[in-house]
Amino acid sequence: MSSLKKIWHRGLRRLFAALPRDQRFAIYRSFVDCDPAPSQRLQLKIAETREELEACFSLLHDAYVDAGFMRPDPSGMRVTIYHALPTTTTLCAKWDGEVVGTISLIRESALGFPLQAIFDLSDLRAREGQIAEVSALAVHPKFRKTGGAILFPLMKFMYEYSTTFFDTRHLVIAVNPNRIEMYESLLFFQRLTANVVEEYDFANGAPAVGASLDLLFAPAVFKNVYGKKPARRNLAAYFLDAELPNISLPKRRYYTTNDPVMTPELLDYFFNVRTQGFANLDDRKKALLHSIYDLDDYRAVLPQLPEAPGEGVQLRQHQRYSVKCPGELMVSFSGTQQRYSMQVIEVSSYGFQAHAPEGLPLNVWSDARVHLGRQEQSMVKALAVRDRANGFNGFYGFKLGEPDLIWRKFVGALQQGKTHDDLEHSTMFLGLE
Repeated sequence: MSSLKKIWHRGLRRLFAALPRDQRFAIYRSFVDCDPAPSQRLQLKIAETREELEACFSLLHDAYVDAGFMRPDPSGMRVTIYHALPTTTTLCAKWDGEVVGTISLIRESALGFPLQAIFDLSDLRAREGQIAEVSALAVHPKFRKTGGAILFPLMKFMYEYSTTFFDTRHLVIAVNPNRIEMYESLLFFQRLTANVVEEYDFANGAPAVGASLDLLFAPAVFKNVYGKKPARRNLAAYFLDAELPNISLPKRRYYTTNDPVMTPELLDYFFNVRTQGFANLDDRKKALLHSIYDLDDYRAVLPQLPEAPGEGVQLRQHQRYSVKCPGELMVSFSGTQQRYSMQVIEVSSYGFQAHAPEGLPLNVWSDARVHLGRQEQSMVKALAVRDRANGFNGFYGFKLGEPDLIWRKFVGALQQGKTHDDLEHSTMFLGLE
């Protein structure tokens, strides 16, 4: 019976593939069923506990094994080195407390992200905005035939988190060729330069198609296609306007743009105890991990570095948190004051980097007001010393005079904090409470 079903399904797929592209896409869109008021039994949140992460990795493992994208792992989980990074966020959908869906967002870091090894991203990099890879999507089998009861809320969560919390403009994906049209027809992903890669190592050698979505222009496209659809088929209203109380977005004290959850204990459990994730890394990636988690508590669980790092190993410290803090520079000229808006994107004890929409005067001590969080505002003396590259591109490096207490508290929290929750209690790092 199962073999007859397979033959029947293959025949249907061939007939469907023979239809014109516009008709195929119209059929995909006819399946949209996005409930703007889902059951209270559904909860969407960042996976942060060992139990939630393990359930996500197990669900992903079973889905990938079933699809032929990986061989069964003794751990029963699919855990990659990208899950170890503070710039990766794993989202989960829970039904009655059980994890039934998951998706990961991997923002670019010192280790890059999976698909950049095989797809050309130069066109995206030439535009403004951060890039993040959408990866590790899985829905529990019992919810795969329920009209998107888990998939669409999970997609909305991904969209809302990416646009409002993750400082991301471009989403990229690498998916099997027989699934790419779902992303093209429903979400309007555009294929990357290399249309099909015959063997994608990250998915057990399965073929892959790369595609991207520009979140800056996505709202207009969604409204144009879905704007006049009935409520449950209107993905524009669902993504852009609907407020789902089922979604638990992170509460942030400071204007950071990522939500690390990996404590030393969690890293040790997932990458040393349950899997050999750390032991199987090459020396360069081991060194990069040490540069990202440059804290005493982490060194005990990270893979041991070789005595003499190999050529090309980069040991510069990398930030675990990225920031997006609005600010203002006040420069005095001949008794008058000129104000410039800017956005601070990286901080240190005695400096910061910022982007400004208009040219700033260099080597002039000025007053800088930086909004570091919901209730934290720092006033410091700042000197713009350089832009990031030859020619004006809007990025500047600044030196600071003596930073105030709020600035020192902020930098101390970013440098010493292990997870997102640490920032809510950041004063502990300076002994201020």
